[in-house]
Amino acid sequence: MGRLKKEKIKVQVEEGNLLVIKGEGIKEEANDKEKNSVWHVAERGTGKEEFSREIELPENVKLDQINAHVEKGVLTILVPKDSTPKPNKVRNINITSKL
Repeated sequence: MGRLKKEKIKVQVEEGNLLVIKGEGIKEEANDKEKNSVWHVAERGTGKEEFSREIELPENVKLDQINAHVEKGVLTILVPKDSTPKPNKVRNINITSKL
């Protein structure tokens, strides 16, 4: 997979908290240095230089503040979390008994 261009990438949130990333890379011929390189992370492809990834986001994400940018062919997505404490969801239930 070659470098990514922002025009070939789609980032969206679906079904409330599912981050979906789709895109198409530019196929490049590897030079001799790249052929002998070790890749630590590489996106799985479908054979057509296209990719798709879905990531389930936690509940405390600020969906309206998600930001994405491409620099030198690398996609970076910033997903800020809401740091305000959530109210305790534990609720005591009274137990009654008849003897």
